[in-house]
Amino acid sequence: MDLVVLRLLFVILLAAVCYFLRPFGLQLGWEGAIAGAAAAGAVIVFELRVRALTLRRLIGAVVGSVLGIVGAALFCLVLRSAPLSSANSAALQIFVLLLMTYIGLLVGASKGDLLNPAALGTVFSGDKPLRRSAKVLDTSVIIDGRIADIAEAGFMDGAMVVPEFVLRELQIVADSTDSSKRQRGRRGLDMLQRMQSSDKVQVQIVPDDFPSIREVDLKLLELAKKWEAKVVTNDFNLNKLAHLHHVEVLNINDLANALKPVVLPGERMTVLILKEGKEFNQGVGYLDDGTMVVVDHARKLIGRSVAISVTSVLQTASGKMIFGKIDENGKQVVEA
Repeated sequence: MDLVVLRLLFVILLAAVCYFLRPFGLQLGWEGAIAGAAAAGAVIVFELRVRALTLRRLIGAVVGSVLGIVGAALFCLVLRSAPLSSANSAALQIFVLLLMTYIGLLVGASKGDLLNPAALGTVFSGDKPLRRSAKVLDTSVIIDGRIADIAEAGFMDGAMVVPEFVLRELQIVADSTDSSKRQRGRRGLDMLQRMQSSDKVQVQIVPDDFPSIREVDLKLLELAKKWEAKVVTNDFNLNKLAHLHHVEVLNINDLANALKPVVLPGERMTVLILKEGKEFNQGVGYLDDGTMVVVDHARKLIGRSVAISVTSVLQTASGKMIFGKIDENGKQVVEA
């Protein structure tokens, strides 16, 4: 909001100055005001474009433009000795100056990513740590949606980096003829829009791509290596592949398992029996966090909430399973 106010003041002040001074031979005050406001608008557009540049590209653009001006000055020394009229010589010198500055600016900005600002001192070393704190999101974790809640709660530092090839994959899923896939793709796009609209989450869409690599998972790993960032996923295969490529991974499923309450043998709890188990006379229920609870001698109690006593806890690759038996001192609580 403060920047908007400053920009408006800048436009008003420059328009007022041109209104009273009437530069470039303008006869009317309102013509000068319009010219001043237009010049201020051009400056603000230039400022917005400069703010979007990375530090490396900004340094490259400055160096390239300075070298272009130096080259144009040397070339103009040669033009002054050429047998040209004063008007033609001045026009040609201005053209060469603008051309060399323009080329130097574009080439320097495009090659700025090859620079190493950290070698110039600690003042320019902030770009790399910023990238290191970034988190690269894959398609599955965006569709899952829990990353939005985790980031908004403040447990994710740095920017949430979403490559454009992940956006393309999300768009393909959202445009699928399969209704379930189409719903998942649209959910992922909605989650991205939610994170972008949140003040607590910084989402950065990056155009980085690797045309020589076809698989999206491998592109994600290459991007994480380039940025020295971590990959956020809930894909089991991508998790294993990232470990093979020595890329750090934040698995949402691992976080969910770590946050599940610790249950010890002998502990009592209440669970709703929803279906029969695989073994004879077993009933199966679930805790609020989705943990499966297998209860012996509970097949006839389907649809009822019962008090049980935990007998053992089994940790598997897909999650945690709790085994229990009906508490002898407990009784049926609620009939569903």
